[in-house]
Amino acid sequence: MNKKKSIMDAVIIGAGVTGCSIARSLSRYDLDILVLEKEEDVCSGTSKANSAIIHAGFDAETGTLKAKLNVKGAKMLPRLSRELDFPYKQNGSMVLCFRREDEPGLKALYERGIANGVEGLTLMSGDEARKLEPALSKEVTMAMLASTAGIVCPFQMTAAFAENAAANGARFRFLTEVIRIEKADHSLYKVTFRDASGNEEEVDTRTVVNAAGLYSDVCHNMVSEDKLEVIPRRGEYLILDKTAGSLVSHTIFQLPSALGKGVLVTPTVHGNLLIGPNAEDVGSAEETNITAKGLAEIRSTALLSVPSVPYGQTITGFAGLRAHTKRGDFILGEPADAKGFFDAAGVESPGLSASPALGDYLARRIVNYLRKSGLSKAVHKDRKEIVTRRRGFIHAGELPADKRDALIRKDPDFGVIICRCENISAGEIKDAIRRTPGAVSMDGIKRRVRQGMGRCQAGFCTPAAMAILARELGIPEEEVCKNRPGSELLMKEE
Repeated sequence: MNKKKSIMDAVIIGAGVTGCSIARSLSRYDLDILVLEKEEDVCSGTSKANSAIIHAGFDAETGTLKAKLNVKGAKMLPRLSRELDFPYKQNGSMVLCFRREDEPGLKALYERGIANGVEGLTLMSGDEARKLEPALSKEVTMAMLASTAGIVCPFQMTAAFAENAAANGARFRFLTEVIRIEKADHSLYKVTFRDASGNEEEVDTRTVVNAAGLYSDVCHNMVSEDKLEVIPRRGEYLILDKTAGSLVSHTIFQLPSALGKGVLVTPTVHGNLLIGPNAEDVGSAEETNITAKGLAEIRSTALLSVPSVPYGQTITGFAGLRAHTKRGDFILGEPADAKGFFDAAGVESPGLSASPALGDYLARRIVNYLRKSGLSKAVHKDRKEIVTRRRGFIHAGELPADKRDALIRKDPDFGVIICRCENISAGEIKDAIRRTPGAVSMDGIKRRVRQGMGRCQAGFCTPAAMAILARELGIPEEEVCKNRPGSELLMKEE
């Protein structure tokens, strides 16, 4: 077995939005940080398939980490979206009641939101709600408006956290699966991992951060006798064309009742309309298939809120998995029998909303542990040395004509349109690949700059995008993958 030894201050397992947020927060300190991800890119698990909404924070039980970090994270998002240049819009959300007898439940939700510290909550009549959202059902009797809720691009937000962490020294390794975590001595953990070729390596680290999402129970149970179980909970969605994106302007929820489970109808930051999810516990962390039954369920339930949803404009469906646990709250911090091992487990909804605050929360605890134990000085860098801003992905079609013309003069590839549906140029695809960490797969390009996410769902632009990826990576087109190795799109003729 080939072994490469070095001592890290923190090894973070998982490069979803949780792991990347923790990496970003930790990278503000003078620490050696390594992020390990079993897939080929960031944002390849739960973070890639969710509702893409920033909850206001009224839903979680008062006093829980979910409630505290949701409210704090939502407040951080407007500033972070400006500093790290990713799409975010504070569009507000509405929770609907359809029966008079359910209105006390909505009022209780309002009171919980106030107790959680949520600002901008308003109760209104059904008529008042329809003045703001004319497409709402006539059956709505009462609604709660949460003005601080928002919508975001989870792909670009995760990439922004990762790029900012990398700019401050954090290192990322992909296609790297952790297979063993052991206590090496009183102050170190030994993490053994396997790469895509089957080679095993190990690294010694002063702390381990378990942000492995659907596999966080596997990592936790390697070091603790207080066993954890993650239950994959599947949610299915439909995405409608941009021609339907203005049907509603707020994110529309339902108060859970006998009439439905709370399927939402929401615009996206890119102008589409998103419907879903349902909720079904499944037996595998890989069970991301959509089902006829599930899609029928979300279609019919969404119509209770917005009867005019134009399902004929549906362009695709997808399913995501949430890391649900029976403990009911985020599991953050050290197990009693594994000091120096920090869980970020059970991070289901509102995990996306809470992620910036969660990153800061755990980073402070990790740094305090290192300082108190004497394992590392963990000296906070001089503010001038920290990279706090990041340039977002270039979208040439959204630039003013003079700036776009200047960009094309500098690099003519920004004038070569590859994806007609989303108006994405060859220059934008190259930019996505050349980042650190950058796209190495077709899905990686898609999530960063939306090539292939439009009406034709990559039916037109795939060959040209594959050619660019192959050229930039220096590989034959037969080796270009949709995501991880084994998902090659072309077969080489024997």
